Amino acid sequence: MSAQNISVQTAIEFVFRGFDTIQSPLAVGVVLLILYLLVLLSNFEIFSPLHLFSMKKNLQKPAYLIFCNLAAVDFAFGTATMPKIISKYLFKDETLSFYACFIQMFLIHYLGTVTSFLLLVMAIDRFIAICNPLRYPTIVTNQSAAVICVISWIIPICWMMVIILQSIALSYCNSNIIQHCYCDHNSINRLACGDAGGARMFAFIAAMIVLLGPLAFIIFSYVSIIIAVFKISNTQGKYKTFSTCSPQLLIICLYYLPRCAVYVLDVTVQMKIDARIMIVIWYSLFPPLVNPVIFCFRTKEIREALIKKLRKRRIKNLSG
Repeated sequence: MSAQNISVQTAIEFVFRGFDTIQSPLAVGVVLLILYLLVLLSNFEIFSPLHLFSMKKNLQKPAYLIFCNLAAVDFAFGTATMPKIISKYLFKDETLSFYACFIQMFLIHYLGTVTSFLLLVMAIDRFIAICNPLRYPTIVTNQSAAVICVISWIIPICWMMVIILQSIALSYCNSNIIQHCYCDHNSINRLACGDAGGARMFAFIAAMIVLLGPLAFIIFSYVSIIIAVFKISNTQGKYKTFSTCSPQLLIICLYYLPRCAVYVLDVTVQMKIDARIMIVIWYSLFPPLVNPVIFCFRTKEIREALIKKLRKRRIKNLSG
């Protein structure tokens, strides 16, 4: 179906517009494919050693269980967003059926919400570990961390379903052209020809709760952590304490800063399509690509487990 105005009651498929001024779509598609494969490989390699969690004593820590969940959600988010973008530029496949578009919308916003909650859990873990270290072993256990992580996956399902059902109920008779590379709530609801004000307001409030709620506590927790670190008299102790939370702080910045920028700029100014898509691809690809590197190089036990696994695989290949 070509990119054109729709005169029937509801569009039967949507067309992705993507970048307006791109000169070499094939080159962009190849680059995105390589980055996507790196995301899958890197997160699978982190996800896989942590799958040995129950068998390795040095990995039986709540923080590593949280890392495992983050790797899983990064893996899923990249898979929900990137294949369609890649197929657009490599194969000129720029259409998606009506219901497939809403399934993708659900996955994108659901997985983004899960990530936000997991980052909140990670901040709580560091807050208790540094500000209340004596009670940390009793408060934060493998069991409590596992329960909280499961809750982080379950809670967003209900209100994401409400948002998606509200959007599906709207009529899309003005246009089927999405000003984006995938189906997100903002881009789809702009195509509605009926009154979408209620659906947009509910989705905006939900997005602000998901983003700003966890972010407010994360900021509070890291301010408390920094204050606690400066109270340590030993310089080496300061460095060691701060180094334990600096990777998490970097991961949090990679997630929240571009998302907050998109929401703020969408409300205050009319962003150019290319700029918005670039930021979205940035936070779709860059954090899942960088997080495994942070996990490996900043966490000794994970790095050693990964190296041991790669050595065993190499020996097996050589012997085979």
